[in-house]
Amino acid sequence: MDTIDARLAALGLQLPQPLKMPPGLKLQFPWVRVLGSRALISGHGPTDAEGNIAQPLGKVGAEVSEEQAYHAARLTGLAILGSLKRELGSLDRIAGWVRVFGMVNSAPGFNRQPAVINGFSDLILEVFGPERGAHARSAVGLAELPFRIPVEIEGEVALRD
Repeated sequence: MDTIDARLAALGLQLPQPLKMPPGLKLQFPWVRVLGSRALISGHGPTDAEGNIAQPLGKVGAEVSEEQAYHAARLTGLAILGSLKRELGSLDRIAGWVRVFGMVNSAPGFNRQPAVINGFSDLILEVFGPERGAHARSAVGLAELPFRIPVEIEGEVALRD
């Protein structure tokens, strides 16, 4: 067992199955694209353990509470870690997190996007520690996200040789 897998187990965390795509939808891009010593992560949303889009759906500040959205950002982090592990073979190949771009499906007037995306950042720091887990980050509110998910996150990691 590698170090990050041991850390996930110690935290009681399980990586979800790959996202089950809605009928008729085909992605024209990979979830993770490795270029040299970098891995670029396409936008992910929250999934449950079986790879289904996690509930609740809707706008944060209306149908989805800030606390529910924080949890959705954590689930999104686990989905990203699952995609990285499938692509890289081992999460221990990650030398460090570079940047994260968090998008929140926001109701008019909701302005606490950074608090929502903290769900992702807190997870990454718990799993990778303060050195490898530190990352530059943006958190923005958008009018809509695909499938009415409350959170979508993309990012980049640096890889070990």
